Amino acid sequence: MEKPVPIDEEYVFEGRAIVSETDLKGIITYANRKFCEISGYSVDELVGEPHNIIRHPDMPKAAFAQMWKTIQSGTMWHGLVKNLRKDGRYYWVDTEVTPTYDDNGKVKGYMAARKPASRQNIEETAALYEKMLEQER
Repeated sequence: MEKPVPIDEEYVFEGRAIVSETDLKGIITYANRKFCEISGYSVDELVGEPHNIIRHPDMPKAAFAQMWKTIQSGTMWHGLVKNLRKDGRYYWVDTEVTPTYDDNGKVKGYMAARKPASRQNIEETAALYEKMLEQER
């Protein structure tokens, strides 16, 4: 089996952000066109699925545990995420996840906006995530 290769994030993003929304359990309720293009999934394949449909196995569980703890407290989370495309390739994104609220001020879900991550940040974060994965084993 051929080793998966990264996509050229700068080219495929074309200055547009990936945006998605989920319910409180992380089920996708909205995916913009750029999310579909970059992930390789259609909107129909994404909406109704858990957001971890694109989780790369190189992502440590602890990174997502921290993200959930942060957003469930009502605070924005920011970090780098390695995602898995439908075709097996991967891409890194600089991600911000924030709670969304209903008309009564109650959290109704979460919105994520993503842009390409810098090469330096990818290298630093990949090394950190590798150490975290070793601790999880």
